[in-house]
Amino acid sequence: MKAVEINKTGGPKVLEIKDITLDKPGPDQVTIEQKAIGLNYIDTYHRSGLYPLKLPIGLGLEGAGVITDIGENVKDFKVGDKISYAGIPLGSYCSHRNYPIKNLVKVPDGIDLEIAATLMTKGLTTFYLLHKTYPVKSGEIILFHAAAGGVGQIFGQWAKSLGCTVIGTVGSDEKLNIAKENGYDHVINYNKEDFAKKVLEITNGKGVPVVYDGVGKDTLNGSIECLATRGMMVSFGNASGPLSDINVPKVIQPKGLYLVRPSMQQYLSTRGELDEASKTMFEKISSGKVKIKIFKKYKLDEVIQAHEDLEGRKILGPAVIVPN
Repeated sequence: MKAVEINKTGGPKVLEIKDITLDKPGPDQVTIEQKAIGLNYIDTYHRSGLYPLKLPIGLGLEGAGVITDIGENVKDFKVGDKISYAGIPLGSYCSHRNYPIKNLVKVPDGIDLEIAATLMTKGLTTFYLLHKTYPVKSGEIILFHAAAGGVGQIFGQWAKSLGCTVIGTVGSDEKLNIAKENGYDHVINYNKEDFAKKVLEITNGKGVPVVYDGVGKDTLNGSIECLATRGMMVSFGNASGPLSDINVPKVIQPKGLYLVRPSMQQYLSTRGELDEASKTMFEKISSGKVKIKIFKKYKLDEVIQAHEDLEGRKILGPAVIVPN
């Protein structure tokens, strides 16, 4: 069996493929034969050391596969179940693994496991952003940065299905059409246009009630500028670098803004929360309101290339590692 591990932080070349021997699953675990592994930008933060981890450690937050063995306390899952998961412990970059049942969900019939593997971080992130962090209302105009990315493509379709007018930003002209094809009513190349000015034009000077921002440093000031009074800045990523310190009296106080830094763990920590989120997510896929197109597939031994492509912004949509 194979697994990717890092013994030090750094660039993509610190990723090593190791031969492993898997023990029997623990009492509250199952053994998973992995069919697909989701690639996420956060994986590069773990590898680089931006989000510090105790080393050595495996990488990868999400995957999907088939259960091949169960621990003695496992009642709600059985051998042969199709499952997907996201979250701690890390280590989804592997061919087989033991994994705790608390983060597992069953994948409904009719949903491909490669699709499921791309959904568990990106789809569940979209769920909590739109339904929990700032629950949108039909008719609202909202802004999402990195509209052509993996989360962005799901977010645009999902928000559109809720009746929102969705503004998206992208970093290059080649990504404009990708965003438009995924539900965005207005798309702005923030490297060519002043997106804050454009958003205020679209909203007749009112601004938007919420900005969802996974870009970070490069988009913070413009996002604050185009928020309406009492608007919410939802910062959930650092693709351009971490946020600098914020001057609250200068930046937040004048419009009475909210600033929140959410993560999956805060919204999906109980079985009830996870089941609610995954049920809603899979219904969006089954109904066709959210369509997923895999942009690229990598083999496990191509993991270094996968990370180079992630950081080089060459992955223009959901991508997976297929271990076998």
